[in-house]
Amino acid sequence: MTGTGPRTPLRVGLVGYGLAGSVFHAPLIEATAGLTLDTVTTGNPERQEQVRAAHPGVRVAGSPDELWARADELDLIVVASPNKTHVPVATAALEAGLPVVVDKPVAGTAAEARELAALADERGLLLSVFQNRRWDNDFRTLRKLVADGELGAVQRFESRFERWRPQLKGGWRESGAPEEIGGLLYDLGSHVVDQALVLFGPAVRVYAESDVRRPGAETDDDTFLAITHANGVRSHLYVSATTAQLGPRFRVLGSRAGFVKYGLDPQEAALREGRRPAPGSPWGVEAPSVWGKIGAGESPLTGGGTPVETLPGDYPAYYAAIDAALRGTGDNPVTALEAAATLDVLEAAKRSAREGIAVAL
Repeated sequence: MTGTGPRTPLRVGLVGYGLAGSVFHAPLIEATAGLTLDTVTTGNPERQEQVRAAHPGVRVAGSPDELWARADELDLIVVASPNKTHVPVATAALEAGLPVVVDKPVAGTAAEARELAALADERGLLLSVFQNRRWDNDFRTLRKLVADGELGAVQRFESRFERWRPQLKGGWRESGAPEEIGGLLYDLGSHVVDQALVLFGPAVRVYAESDVRRPGAETDDDTFLAITHANGVRSHLYVSATTAQLGPRFRVLGSRAGFVKYGLDPQEAALREGRRPAPGSPWGVEAPSVWGKIGAGESPLTGGGTPVETLPGDYPAYYAAIDAALRGTGDNPVTALEAAATLDVLEAAKRSAREGIAVAL
């Protein structure tokens, strides 16, 4: 793609139109100046009609094979289908000579992720993983605080992605079948582990507790991970669908100060409601009443700490970076090898919870 003119839109084939495809990928692709949504692949007739209604003029295909037959008409494949299809679809796309974005988790194992990375390198093609929560408003804010040394030396990082969903919703994400790669460890855990590694670097030890709490549930819906990073920081990460009282999204403790932030980035809710990012319009912005607080010696809930303005969330930055990478003017925003490092931790956590041991990496 190097040398493609900035006025020439890059044509994107999107595989899958469930939650990931319809709420995240299709809207963000269409909001990116250099990209155009060319084709959406889904075998579900109802979803095919949803595509036609939401994206007039976009082609609809019944299977990914239709994309490979038109490989010379496309510039990028985005894989937003169920987890078990990520590796085979991404492999087929790379073998067809097409760059690929894969939703997280890129694969079920770190070994598969590294094999995909090797195939992409062999073909000289981009392979990127959609870790959109690197562009959450709260994470962007925390990343800046850490980089600026506002907390001093960070000692402990607590991250919670908790929900209260006592009733099962059904679907492959809640399936206990190993091939489905379901459960919260691989779903929300992919986000919180990736964020911890971005902030504090490689993990050297992992301990986890993983439970199946809800009646009829087949896979983990309440999981805790403790990571020891090579630099000595300890990350405590919680993912749950059974949390009746939600804790802070982040609590970060340093030698100089701590930072506490409640609430969840507003971008997913905005996308679900049909709102779209647009140049010049506010996006990913939250009210001052929910800004995090930095301080020492007292709880932010009892008046301690100073409010820190939350940076805007910026999911559009991911696809803008993909556009730049394809044109040879920027770097891959999330590599498959970074995603493999996250999967190393998830696999260690799975083993730790199963065997009741801490696992060294």
